[in-house]
Amino acid sequence: MNVLQLVFADVAGPLGRIAGLAVVAGLAAAVSALGYRWYVTQRAPTGAIVLVGLGVVAAYLNTQTALGQVIDGAATVSLAAAAFNIGAVIASAGASVVGHRAGDRMGVTLLSRSGMETLDDLTRVVRAGGRVITVELPDEIDDIVGYEPVDPETKEALAGQSLLFPRGLTVAQLRERLVARLKADYGIGHVDIELDDGTATHLAVGRRIAGLGPTLPPESVAMAIRADPSYAAGPGDLVQIWSGDGTRRRCNAELRATSGEVVTVAVDAADVAKLDPDERYRLVTLATDARPDREFVSLLRAADETMGVVEIDPEGALAGTPVGALDVTVVAVVPAGSDGGIETLPSRDRVLDSGESIYVIAAPDELRAVEIAAAARAAPNTGPS
Repeated sequence: MNVLQLVFADVAGPLGRIAGLAVVAGLAAAVSALGYRWYVTQRAPTGAIVLVGLGVVAAYLNTQTALGQVIDGAATVSLAAAAFNIGAVIASAGASVVGHRAGDRMGVTLLSRSGMETLDDLTRVVRAGGRVITVELPDEIDDIVGYEPVDPETKEALAGQSLLFPRGLTVAQLRERLVARLKADYGIGHVDIELDDGTATHLAVGRRIAGLGPTLPPESVAMAIRADPSYAAGPGDLVQIWSGDGTRRRCNAELRATSGEVVTVAVDAADVAKLDPDERYRLVTLATDARPDREFVSLLRAADETMGVVEIDPEGALAGTPVGALDVTVVAVVPAGSDGGIETLPSRDRVLDSGESIYVIAAPDELRAVEIAAAARAAPNTGPS
């Protein structure tokens, strides 16, 4: 009886230690699987989680063996120690598999109780704070006032789209990347978007105006004629159009483009009848004059900003606000009910009155914010009378 007790004691001790190591490995695997599910919202690879559990056991076994060699001076490992190590590894591997399943199920249960109806909806929310950020575009895409509308096919392709971006971006960086992606992937010229917690609550798009038409002054047209381009003349230069023999001046024009002997010029609508597409002309370049209007139009076409007119509502929040308080460029103010003309480039201390109109140069989203502020009711004064 005493012999059986001794044998049982010798066997129970190592088995208990193996069981303890298996429990530790299972707990390490469960915690790792739970963390992976919470962060990535996907099931962790079984092999990787098993290695985590075995790593904990291996660290213990290596430490125990090294300490045993230092203390006892043993140069070889005994058969009992080898059996213990093999048993601990096998038991820990099995416990790690069980821990992996338990931790993953616990992660699914915790996530499903966070208030979301489906796991797919929850995945999108977690991704916004996990590996990627998901931006969902609205189902209705609006047009930006003052720009050419985008074709319906592009709007339909944009509606309801979900775009992925790397995590760790600030709100400004996310908006910048989103706008750049919409412009590059969908050929959009201007974007007005509002983001709220990874969701686009408002999206309006516009197409960048191309061609000569938008840059032509009123009562003028562009036409192509055959002519010898004047020496060193370039787009924007003023030229005189003479007959081929140089005896008669037909009209003045603005040179827009040249291709060999074909020249595109902008002329007054009344002078179109003086030119014949089949006749060959000679061009004479005039002295260079300052054209601030043309330069302004060219710069405005190339910029992301646009010009808009905002009317100050009598009960709006902008009534009584100085021009310098607006985070946009105010280039002119039209007084209410006055025939005195337009007040250009107002000072920053100039106070806006109700009924006035202001000409603003700003990005589409900034312009829309000014329009909303001009129409919004000002907060009532609740101070003591």
